[in-house]
Amino acid sequence: MEPGGTQRLGSRRPPPGSERGGLAASFEVENGPSPGRSPPDPQASPGLVLLPGGPPGQRRESFLYRSDSDYDASPKSMSRNSSIASEAHAEDLIVTPFAQVLASLRSVRSNFSILANVPTPTSSKRSPIGSQPPLCKATLSEETSQQLARETLEELDWCLDQLETLQTHRAVSEMASNKFKRMLNRELTHLSEMSRSGNQVSEYISSTFLDKQHEVEIPAPGPKEREKKRRQPPPMGQISGVKKLPPGSSPGGSSVPRFGVKTDREELLGKELDNLNKWGLNIFRVSEYSNNRSLSCIMYTIFQERELVKTFRIPVETLLTYTLTLEDHYHADVAYHNSLHAADVMQSTHVLLATPALDAVFTDLEILAALFAAAIHDVDHPGVSNQFLINTNSELALMYNDESVLENHHLAVGFKLLQEENCDIFQNLSKRQRQTLRKMVIDMVLATDMSKHMSLLADLKTMVETKKVTSSGVLLLDNYTDRIQVLRNMVHCADLSNPTKPLALYRQWTERIMEEFFRQGDRERERGMEISPMCDKHTASVEKSQVGFIDYIVHPLWETWADLVHPDAQEILETLEENRDWYHSRVPHSPSPPPRPPPPPPPQHRFHFDLTLEEDEEGQEPRAGGAPPPCDPPRAPPPTLRHPPGAAPRETPRGGGGGGRAERTRGGGTRSGSGDPPTL
Repeated sequence: MEPGGTQRLGSRRPPPGSERGGLAASFEVENGPSPGRSPPDPQASPGLVLLPGGPPGQRRESFLYRSDSDYDASPKSMSRNSSIASEAHAEDLIVTPFAQVLASLRSVRSNFSILANVPTPTSSKRSPIGSQPPLCKATLSEETSQQLARETLEELDWCLDQLETLQTHRAVSEMASNKFKRMLNRELTHLSEMSRSGNQVSEYISSTFLDKQHEVEIPAPGPKEREKKRRQPPPMGQISGVKKLPPGSSPGGSSVPRFGVKTDREELLGKELDNLNKWGLNIFRVSEYSNNRSLSCIMYTIFQERELVKTFRIPVETLLTYTLTLEDHYHADVAYHNSLHAADVMQSTHVLLATPALDAVFTDLEILAALFAAAIHDVDHPGVSNQFLINTNSELALMYNDESVLENHHLAVGFKLLQEENCDIFQNLSKRQRQTLRKMVIDMVLATDMSKHMSLLADLKTMVETKKVTSSGVLLLDNYTDRIQVLRNMVHCADLSNPTKPLALYRQWTERIMEEFFRQGDRERERGMEISPMCDKHTASVEKSQVGFIDYIVHPLWETWADLVHPDAQEILETLEENRDWYHSRVPHSPSPPPRPPPPPPPQHRFHFDLTLEEDEEGQEPRAGGAPPPCDPPRAPPPTLRHPPGAAPRETPRGGGGGGRAERTRGGGTRSGSGDPPTL
């Protein structure tokens, strides 16, 4: 391994008696057993078994698996973790620094037992993994023993270097977060140098997903804005966006619609909802057949499907009232962040919760919290970004001190609506259940702030790889921090799931998000502000933006999720790859540079020299400059530029020559690359 780069990790077999997806031991989110769920069986599997990924070369890896240039200069570039790798099993690569330290320490321990000729107890949880018999020092030559000792010492020195620079007040996952951000910045630098559109995509990804806030000059408000502020005093003492339902919005009568909404196309709606538990439900048709009540329909149907109404004794009429009230607080005139998007994220979360790897892992209360968080995660979204609200000195930005402005607002509105008449769907939860649910929902919705993406990704990847390094390879999920980390990433994955859906659906979502971006750009142009990246309809490259979005954001996230639930998400990754290729094939090619103008004619009445290349020693020498103008006076024969017989003329290298960089391969070596990120 090149320190800070990648390591190869041997596969893990589930411990004897364990099964995939068992309930984490006696953990019920600080709340005791949830209603409808019996206490966990002491003999049940202790947690989520992390199975190895597919064989090398089976799918394209994200940029996280490339060599980190900041560490490449280290003299310790030997292949690490060799004692853990097993020829009998597939191998995984690990890229998070803390997991690499653990793997290296295990390698040091194994090498020490060989060099000291100390047998490792078979019962030890740190026994070498794999089917290979342990080596004995007696079987090694003196030279091999010395080499192993030197490598072990270098391995230990590298571990000490990492631990000595570790900041004790920061989480170990922050080591991975800083590394990933550094690597992404390097990739974006290459992308921005390729073309103007590449620079715009790079700026968009950097400003949206890297928690960077740019200083901008806020223009003075115009007459319209000043008049609007006079008419509407700042609502600092109340939660803005909450409104009363118009008469007739609440459900009435004794009959409850089958899918929670009134529609004369119930049969067609039912056929679409037959795919409720499948990835790729056509939410656009659900909206069409439910009279544009997709969120109400999806929320009601999922709550019934999972028997949450029965488990938590939610009055049906209250559920219907809340779903309709919530949907009415999404803005129908916002192109992307509307109730249709919320319905899609909620249904995607519902499917992810049902993945076989997570079967019986989460309690009913955690499931309720995850689905509720998905439903409210964008309520009252104004169709502009957090940075726009900050740059325009909006009331929301002032209220939430520029920190996750919209996400805090979505939470406030979502919970405030529970206080409306006949809207409290959690009225029968105990006080402790309600407090726990609120804490989980807040954590999950705040995680949908895209500026927290890299930290969230690093947290999950560090947790997964750290557990893979251990001998058991089991993710216990026996504390709140680990469990909420998986749930936060689950909702985040659902929020970034458009590129993993069938292409026809993905293209519709792309059109909607670009329309929303362009509307924001128009507002910025009208205000005399600098137009945000990807928001200028005159210059944005839609195809290139989607390729960059997948390469640098979506693929690394879903790749990590797929490692967690392997092999359950392989089809999702395949669809993502196909969609990426489709958009990449439609990236417009840069126009060829215009031909160079012919050189000006040589000035007259001056000596003129023609340089020629002698192609044949015995033949006539061709002239590169052609015959002299007829008006020129007679001249001496021009000098010739010769090369040795048999040697070809030297050509100027194309493309800058040796600007490539070494890239880690699955086999542990390097391959020479062009130095560019994935082609856009």
